[in-house]
Amino acid sequence: MYFIITALAAIVTTILWYKMPQNKYRLSTLCLIYWGATFMWFVDHIMAFFIEGGEFFEITMDATLLGITVVLCGLVAWGIILFIKGKVGGFKNITSQM
Repeated sequence: MYFIITALAAIVTTILWYKMPQNKYRLSTLCLIYWGATFMWFVDHIMAFFIEGGEFFEITMDATLLGITVVLCGLVAWGIILFIKGKVGGFKNITSQM
C-alpha cells in the first residue's frame, strides 16, 4: 500500500507542477522527492517478489501508515527547502528585518 500511496502523491504533485505557470513553490523538488520514493518502493517490490515470492502489493494497516508517513516526511522536507530558499518567509525575510 505504501507504494500505491507514494505513487499517487507523485502523480498528483506532477499534475500540479504542470498546471502551475511558474515553479514558484518548487513543486519540481517535491515531484523529485515523491518519484524517487516511488522508484525506490518499485525496486523493493520487484526484488521482494522475485526473491521471497508472495504478493506484489502489501495491503495492511502497517503498509498504509508507512505510505502516509513517507508522504508527510516528503512534505516536511519540501517545507524545509522552501523555508531555507526563502519562498515562504524564510531566512531572507528574517535577516532583512534584523
